[in-house]
Amino acid sequence: MKYIRNDIYYLLKPLIPRRFQIYLRRKVIQFQAEKYRDIWPINEKAGKAPAGWVGWPKGKEFALVLTHDIDTAHGQERCLDLAELEECLGFRSSFNFVPLRYKVSEAVRLKLVDLGFEVGVHGLYHDGKYYRSKKLFLERAASINKYLKEWKCVGYRSPSMINKLDWFHELNIEYDASTFDTDPFEPKSEGVGTIFPFIIRSGKSQDVYVELPYTMPQDFTLFVLMQEDNIDIWKRKLEWIAKHGGMVLMNTHPDYMNFVGGKCKNEEYPVRYYEDFLKHMKTNYTGQYLHMLPRDIANFWSQQYKLNQEGERNSALTVTSAGE
Repeated sequence: MKYIRNDIYYLLKPLIPRRFQIYLRRKVIQFQAEKYRDIWPINEKAGKAPAGWVGWPKGKEFALVLTHDIDTAHGQERCLDLAELEECLGFRSSFNFVPLRYKVSEAVRLKLVDLGFEVGVHGLYHDGKYYRSKKLFLERAASINKYLKEWKCVGYRSPSMINKLDWFHELNIEYDASTFDTDPFEPKSEGVGTIFPFIIRSGKSQDVYVELPYTMPQDFTLFVLMQEDNIDIWKRKLEWIAKHGGMVLMNTHPDYMNFVGGKCKNEEYPVRYYEDFLKHMKTNYTGQYLHMLPRDIANFWSQQYKLNQEGERNSALTVTSAGE
């Protein structure tokens, strides 16, 4: 039923003016925020560590992973500015591009890699048609795999976080990042209920990949839909994740960041909100966090999985794909 609902949404979406879409979503989220206040932005149940968890490398208290989805060509134009901001503060992140929604700039992509950032694939068209049939998904998976190989990527994120994790074994990936611990405002609203990575294992083979749920509220939700004018919710969630020793995984969008100052447009927020978060992290959590690119944290988690394949701890780090 949820996939039918999403199909209807994406069918009607082009017919509704974007400004009116945002207006409607703002009204809806005002009601939802009250309804889901017990599980968002924090779901206390998600703070439980996997059984047998021995902690992050180097004795760090929690992990920090920064990611960006580049939904439009406009967002791509801002990627290098965002990378410069992060680099100046000592951070690195991944940038996930949509290959067939706009022309992905090879120059931008290669520059990011050269600077030590990561690149990933974010669907093909940023529509909701991927799961209408397995046949359609396999056709798109072949194209996605082509870009993964061409760009030398190992990570994927599905548009709008709509996913079928068992189908993602068809992708040549080491990790996926299409889930969240809790985010009832997404089209597929069920959270995975953990602030830790976990393994997705095929029921038919030994094929595995690492799932990296985002654990911080998305910027679009906070600053465009809810129209928050500060980062207090980010700070609160960060403090809670750090206390529970989990993974702080951010997903932000340069598409909505205003780098030039002045009055923000209808779908923009000042980039200083994101900058303030990074400075808050450096100032208040120095020495406490392990900052890794998604591919590196996925590699760490997969190594932990391999080391514990025969032990009871392994079952806590693993989910067998449904439907296989």
